[in-house]
Amino acid sequence: MSHPALTEVISYLKNLQDRICQALEQADGGAKFHQDNWQREGGGGGRSRVLRNGAVLEQGGVGFSHVYGEQMPASATAHRPELAGRNFNACGVSLVMHPHNPHIPTSHANVRFFIAEKEGADPVWWFGGGFDLTPFYPVHEDIKHWHEVAKAALDPFDSALYPKFKAWCDDYFWLKHRGETRGVGGLFFDDLNDRPFEECFAIMRAVGDAYLEAYLPIIERRKNNPYGERERDFQLYRRGRYVEFNLVWDRGTLFGLQTGGRTESILMSMPPLVRWEYGYEPEPGSAEARLYQDYLRPRDWLNEL
Repeated sequence: MSHPALTEVISYLKNLQDRICQALEQADGGAKFHQDNWQREGGGGGRSRVLRNGAVLEQGGVGFSHVYGEQMPASATAHRPELAGRNFNACGVSLVMHPHNPHIPTSHANVRFFIAEKEGADPVWWFGGGFDLTPFYPVHEDIKHWHEVAKAALDPFDSALYPKFKAWCDDYFWLKHRGETRGVGGLFFDDLNDRPFEECFAIMRAVGDAYLEAYLPIIERRKNNPYGERERDFQLYRRGRYVEFNLVWDRGTLFGLQTGGRTESILMSMPPLVRWEYGYEPEPGSAEARLYQDYLRPRDWLNEL
């Protein structure tokens, strides 16, 4: 099953990268994605696309990668010892958008497929993915829209998937050292192989295809909101949480670095500008305080807003 399936998945992922880049270039209206092709010494490679200093996006990266090898990295075999001694193929598309305007949330999406094989044994495969939203000045209608799109993508398969993947997202993007969520969540799933391959693949595609539908209307609504130095300072401060999560907790970053992926591509999710401030406390009653009080914790966004 593996190789025809792998070819089909890779074809979808490359097309997804193309479609997302085209749509975001159009939404930005001021800059284009620059592509770097890269090869991995141990097998495979990818194409990293970065847009910088656009009219709307300060920086955005959309990466496709397909890496393979004879031996699994420690990050993968640690919680799945049955994978030891297998060769592997891992492919995916991952993206992060960092807009200029603090009223447009940062967004992240990722879809991926993994297959590990060895002679005389059935292949082990699974899908993963999701998307999540990180606002600085949250607006109820944006968050509700984001989660409605997420739910609509999954409901045709199984009405239990959205609540499950939503809770998984809240849990995965929890900054333990800060006691807060990275943003207002969305979807996250991994190890999806509990139903036939074709259905799992269709779920992954539904999530990948839903990202633009979820994000583009929010860009459109917020891109002309006025802002000043105070909002920009707060945005740069909160971007620090993004860096902290990716470097301290993110499994994908660790997997990429341990498999000898291209470091520039793995870290292209990092914001171009960011700041830390010792002991920052938002002013009581301010818009900044509202983010902390009302948004940086798991909530039922579809019924509470």
